[in-house]
Amino acid sequence: MSFDRTAEDLANIVGLEHTNVKVPDQRLATLFYVVGMGFTRDPYMTPGVVNMWMNVGKTQIHMPTGKPQRIPGHTGITVPDLKSLKKRLEAVKSDLRGTQFKFSASRNHLDVICPWGNAYRCFPPNRKHGPASLGIRYVEFDSRPGSSEGIARFYREIIGAKVAVRKAGGISAQIESGYHQLMIFRETDKKIPRYDGHHVQIYLADFSGPHKALMARNLISQESNQFQYRFKDIIDLDSGRRLHTLEHEVRSMSHPLYGRPFINRNPNQTNRNFVLGYSDQPHVLPFEVTE
Repeated sequence: MSFDRTAEDLANIVGLEHTNVKVPDQRLATLFYVVGMGFTRDPYMTPGVVNMWMNVGKTQIHMPTGKPQRIPGHTGITVPDLKSLKKRLEAVKSDLRGTQFKFSASRNHLDVICPWGNAYRCFPPNRKHGPASLGIRYVEFDSRPGSSEGIARFYREIIGAKVAVRKAGGISAQIESGYHQLMIFRETDKKIPRYDGHHVQIYLADFSGPHKALMARNLISQESNQFQYRFKDIIDLDSGRRLHTLEHEVRSMSHPLYGRPFINRNPNQTNRNFVLGYSDQPHVLPFEVTE
């Protein structure tokens, strides 16, 4: 029996844990993300009315209250069941009338727009894309023409990530950001909105090496604490020209929050169809024995 051991290799980014976008209305956010999308509010963190951490398998979406932010591009999410998701979205449609909320079905995915314009592309589980049955698969950002090679080089040489430049579907820099997770910077001719402060959070195995490289180029934007720092400018390493702006919340694997369990409820179970033992939603597919 032989195995492809390289298929299990990770580079320096070991996980893309969350995206962060501000929302102006926590009630509407609850209606969309909890009732419609079927995600689970983190019961342990930020339980008040000024921020919400939304569990999506082993990943999260953070939503502090404020002027709405939008990621130019979309977030790809694996969900357990597209049919149930579509049914829940239909149920909240009337309550979200007057917002930017909408959704449309394609053959193998569901495109969903949140009340403030953030786009999500929802896919059913597929082992080709990893064992997750619920979670953020990738985040795709609109990027400027001609920027892909420079963005890929930045992540490879400064962050220590495994990268590739692809041409399928338009030229893009694809950054491996955890086990079967990607950040994708896809080139577009359309106008990209001015950066509004949204961010992503990643965990690094080598935490100090990228910090040293970023410090040498004066790119650290925040020294948060012993376990975390931030940067937001992705630059051309030869000219220093800014290629893309995206705040990265960078955490070490010794960060106190690393690896903590996330509760995910089964959104299809209600008080009317309750069955003991079906309250939780598994976020990974059952193990398959390979002969």
